[in-house]
Amino acid sequence: MNNTLTLPSFVAGNNLKTLAGPVLIIMILGMMVLPLPPFILDVLFTFNIALAIIVLMVSLYTKNPLEFAVFPTVLLLTTLLRLSLNVASTRVVLLEGHTGPDAAGKVIEAFGHFLVGGNYAVGLVVFIILVVINFVVITKGAGRIAEVSARFTLDAMPGKQMAIDADLNAGLIGEEEARSRRAAISKEADFFGSMDGASKFVRGDAIAGVLIMLITIIGGLVVGMLQHDLDLDTAARNYTLLTIGDGLVGQIPALVISTAAGLVVSRVTTDEDLSEQVLGQLFNQPQALVITASILGVMGLVPGMPNFVFLLLASVLGFGAYLMNKNAQAKAKEQESVAEEAPVVEQQDASWNDVMPIDTLGLEVGYRLIPLVDKAQQGDLLKRINGIRRKFAQEIGFLPPVVHIRDNLELRPNAYQITLKGSVIGQGESYNGMYLAINPGRVTLTLPGTPTSDPAFGLPAVWIEASLREQAQANGYTVVDASTVVTTHINHLIHMHTAELLGRQELQQLLDHLSAKSPKLIEDLVPKLMPLAALQKILQNLLSENVHIRDMRTIIDVLTEHAAVTQDTAQLTTFVRIALGRAIVEQFFPAGSELQVMSLHHELENILMQVVQSGGQDGGGMEPGLANMLLKEAGAAAKHQESLGYPVVLLAPGSIRTLLAQFLRRAVPQLRVLSHTEIPDNRKIKITSVIGGKQ
Repeated sequence: MNNTLTLPSFVAGNNLKTLAGPVLIIMILGMMVLPLPPFILDVLFTFNIALAIIVLMVSLYTKNPLEFAVFPTVLLLTTLLRLSLNVASTRVVLLEGHTGPDAAGKVIEAFGHFLVGGNYAVGLVVFIILVVINFVVITKGAGRIAEVSARFTLDAMPGKQMAIDADLNAGLIGEEEARSRRAAISKEADFFGSMDGASKFVRGDAIAGVLIMLITIIGGLVVGMLQHDLDLDTAARNYTLLTIGDGLVGQIPALVISTAAGLVVSRVTTDEDLSEQVLGQLFNQPQALVITASILGVMGLVPGMPNFVFLLLASVLGFGAYLMNKNAQAKAKEQESVAEEAPVVEQQDASWNDVMPIDTLGLEVGYRLIPLVDKAQQGDLLKRINGIRRKFAQEIGFLPPVVHIRDNLELRPNAYQITLKGSVIGQGESYNGMYLAINPGRVTLTLPGTPTSDPAFGLPAVWIEASLREQAQANGYTVVDASTVVTTHINHLIHMHTAELLGRQELQQLLDHLSAKSPKLIEDLVPKLMPLAALQKILQNLLSENVHIRDMRTIIDVLTEHAAVTQDTAQLTTFVRIALGRAIVEQFFPAGSELQVMSLHHELENILMQVVQSGGQDGGGMEPGLANMLLKEAGAAAKHQESLGYPVVLLAPGSIRTLLAQFLRRAVPQLRVLSHTEIPDNRKIKITSVIGGKQ
């Protein structure tokens, strides 16, 4: 019964929200046509003032412009509301202005008498000043800021998109967060573009206010003198005061709305609202308050100056500086008391605890990079590295070892190095608080900063200050922070050394994970048919050629089938590769596309087959001349393949695939060798180049 009653009310609530917009627009437009009594005008003018104050307060307390993304639409609606009220009040002023100053309602009367003292000359001057402030200063400045922000936001979109792609590829963020970041960038561009156009409405509103005032005054004089037989002084007083009151009651909310627009487009996006930013940045230096108080104190001692006012304000500023300095000293003492000296440890005899195991993966940082890993200092490097490990496990099929991080005072302050089993496999420098602007190859603008190279991929780059980040993104640079530089480098290196990361411990954890779901599957293979070391070797063979091991069910099924016949890990690896052929091919060529591959000349194939048959599976029995020719032509064919935009894949007979893969791995690291038996029957093959055709 409750559900029956609740559902219609929910639907009715949604319908009311849906109808709110059209009804509001129709009511605003109706005010231009339908005559309104003075009481309704009072209500609407009061609502207009309240709406302007609400918009201003929301603008003050938003921390990001996108939190008030509807502001351009609100700007249009409030402008249209003011113009409609001007039209409605002008109609009442011209029809009933001869009856007295309250002909158009109490609000207009109050603004015409109380604010300007009933003097229409003063009111006219005040109105003109408000219009000049609104039109020339606030609206023009806000419009210019919105225009520049819109242009720079659009120019910076490619760089921001590349930065998101870089974080996604490095495993720092997931697909969902990347999608939300892209949506935020698009909304930001739409917002500033809309603000650029909406600011023109405010400028037009100011111009329309002046024209409406002049037309209403002239029209009121004509109506009062010709239709109601009023003398010039009475007509001028009645109609001018009513018109000025009408203009002021419209211009003050317009000024408030324009101020809100300027606040929204001129502020910098932070985690603080405007009040916190102003108080935190303008009054955070006691020295500035002391100097200002001193200057005001000296001016207060000059004869003829308002001494009391100057000395009072100087005392207030001086007392404020004293309190700020006292609080700063108290915080410093509190930090000193917390930092206790490390207790002296008595000398102990040597023990096995002094034997430190070598970390499989390690990261050593200089002392200036310690804040990147310190959570107390908002360091997010640990979180990003965890994201890399998670993404690695999802892509490759096993969880890599934990990256142990420690400081190393022997390194340069901004340097870091990445170790694998105690050996350094990568090193670089990263500057905390700065950004690395990477040139992807099409940037011509030179940025001021420290030239360097991207430590992961060797691309030309420059370390820049945070203030140049937007400019760099707008000019096509890929801009990343210090933590991203380190994590991208780590991600690149662990993918290069994937096979070495699969140790006995990682493999056993993988098997334990699979056993929880399919215990019989593992028991039939290890240790019944093959030892753990043989399985590790086969998986390392796959990983060394960038073949993921996510499909462990297929791998174990194939090994269970053939391990009873042979224990040759190379041959078993070949069987597994054939079973994984579809997945291997799809790593390079999407499903359904044609396979654009390189091939070997048939004479070269025959020679290599003879090398394998003579026992040269690793290429050791190959003649030097043949080896040099093969390396030279394979390198040239790989460059040609890359220039065509195709994956660097060589198709070869299965009997020589392993020989070619091992022999060419170091000379042409980007080359991948597939056998004919690994290609699914439904895939079409196109040969782009032939190696050894001149032999």
